[in-house]
Amino acid sequence: MTHPYRQLPDRAFWSRGVSRGFDAAAVYEGSTPLLPAGARVVSAGSCFAANLVPYLEANGFTYIRTEALTTLVGVAPQAMSYDKFSAGYGNIYTARQLRQLCERALGRFAPQEDRWHEDGMVIDPLRPGLTYPAGDDFEFDAMTRFHLDATRAAISVCDTFIFTLGLTESWVSLRDGTVFPACPGTVRGMFDPRAHGFHNFTAAETIEDLIAALGLVREINPHCRIVLTVSPVPLVATATGGHVLSATVYSKSVLRVAAAEATRALDNVVYFPAYEIITGPQAPQDYFEDNRRDPSRKGIDAVMAAFFSACGIAEPNGITAQDQPAPPPDALAALSRRIADIECEEAAADN
Repeated sequence: MTHPYRQLPDRAFWSRGVSRGFDAAAVYEGSTPLLPAGARVVSAGSCFAANLVPYLEANGFTYIRTEALTTLVGVAPQAMSYDKFSAGYGNIYTARQLRQLCERALGRFAPQEDRWHEDGMVIDPLRPGLTYPAGDDFEFDAMTRFHLDATRAAISVCDTFIFTLGLTESWVSLRDGTVFPACPGTVRGMFDPRAHGFHNFTAAETIEDLIAALGLVREINPHCRIVLTVSPVPLVATATGGHVLSATVYSKSVLRVAAAEATRALDNVVYFPAYEIITGPQAPQDYFEDNRRDPSRKGIDAVMAAFFSACGIAEPNGITAQDQPAPPPDALAALSRRIADIECEEAAADN
């Protein structure tokens, strides 16, 4: 007897593709290399997205940077990943945030609540953790214009745009729907229930926002390849009223569906399965740190090895977990706290 399943490769079957002989590189389903050799790359997304940058640079790819926020020796680095991405937008958690950033870069959207005056400084609600905020409105306007021009410039010259989806939960302006990267009052500013509201994006909203955002990226750069990923990092907290575990499953499920729909709807858009590699039932226990939230160096290395295999690089450059001595427990705890404190606005919700 014969039937369609007899013609399928091992990776199509749980028993041969997951239970035994699991190959993380085989999870990528693209028919062409993920990145062409020597590609110029721009990336954006949640905290997890920043992990990719040093690996890209170590393996012959050009990571585009158009907004240098920390250039002086002895000056403290930026928090919240503002200096880790191609321009100083920092962590972008939702598809709506990316859509609004592109709209602002194209001059099509201007938030009504565009600044907070606090302690003699002018705070950007969309970049509240900047180490050196503006000192007055004139400087704020100049910084904002430069930032948006730098964002557009980065996208316009890249060969590949990588976006990592992170969350569906957000805090928004009740005036015009502007999405804040953190709940006002956690990093900076003051929470006002008359002006700020919680919104958990639906699957339909996320799909619409993601496709629209990628359309704007293509408007800036019609020829760039787009790579989508979903962050494996669980929510630090949920404002839904439910359990954070259920909220995390909802959020990641919506994001994964949105990524799939975008790859179907748009040409030259592909999905890379970072989320599945770290969170799937085949993943070892030590792909996460003991808090079961932060991906470990071993987990990140596994993702990066599969990523570069999809680029045609069998042995990517980069220090592996076994080559790096483990820091003492007290230093590890301090490092974990520092990462939570300075890299993710989301973590401020747990303070």
